[in-house]
Amino acid sequence: MLFRSLAAAAALLAVCTPVAAQDLDLRAQVAAFIQPTNAARTDVVVAQIRAAGFTPAVEAFAGGTERSGPMEGRNVVFTIGEGEREILLTAHYDAVKLRDGTMSHGVVDNAASVVGVIEAAKILRTKTLNHRIRVILFDQEELGLIGAKKWIEAHGLTNVAAVVNSDVAAYGDTMMYGQNNGAQSAAVTRAVQAVCSERALQCVGYPAYPPSDDRAFSAAGAPVVSLGFQDQIGAHQMWLAFNGGEANGLTEGFVPQVFQRIHSNDDVIAHVDPATIRLVGDTYAAVVQRLDADLAGVD
Repeated sequence: MLFRSLAAAAALLAVCTPVAAQDLDLRAQVAAFIQPTNAARTDVVVAQIRAAGFTPAVEAFAGGTERSGPMEGRNVVFTIGEGEREILLTAHYDAVKLRDGTMSHGVVDNAASVVGVIEAAKILRTKTLNHRIRVILFDQEELGLIGAKKWIEAHGLTNVAAVVNSDVAAYGDTMMYGQNNGAQSAAVTRAVQAVCSERALQCVGYPAYPPSDDRAFSAAGAPVVSLGFQDQIGAHQMWLAFNGGEANGLTEGFVPQVFQRIHSNDDVIAHVDPATIRLVGDTYAAVVQRLDADLAGVD
């Protein structure tokens, strides 16, 4: 009996070891973004894209605000496949500066999304697609969506069929998606809902969803959705906070846990779950594939 138990344990360890190694690698990739400056985070983005086998381009722009002063920003871009029309897969990699002048670790917001998007790109690279996929990792989102706005100004949206944006996707198994990006985004929302249904994935749609780089695209008339991940309770609490009105059932003054973590000293690697990052990569790749198929006839 003892030997059978030891053999079973050894077999289980052999199965689990590769997964554990992958988890450690994903966690290390997210942790690498803990840097003293956003410029240093740019170097991390470029290195990770190259390590994944893609060729990144760094597109500098004149950014900053009145409060920060002029500040060069850097969007990092790479493409997959060919096609006249593009589906954009986006996330921001910059972190917010805290009140004490230090940088947030910026792993929940938003390094985990960046690593998840790169994982999705690795999957999409193996697929036959009708559209070119352009992955854009934006700078200066935390200063007012500046990187996204500058990219739109520089490139326009003539060839953009749809945009899938990720923000705050670090833990939990429930995908959140915004439904407030205009009538032009209905087809993108339907693609998200189809993937949720097909994969039996816990998903919560938000008639009012917190803003991210998606708002720069919706303001310019592009079809877009913003996605994120949380645990199920947190996702529903956040839904109630934004959509439940005065009688939302939450304690007066209640702040959803995710908003206690981001833009604070509590945005730390302990809150990042590698299983979620794998789920992010798989799910975003599925959403892009669904859009690619749905929009093929339209484009």
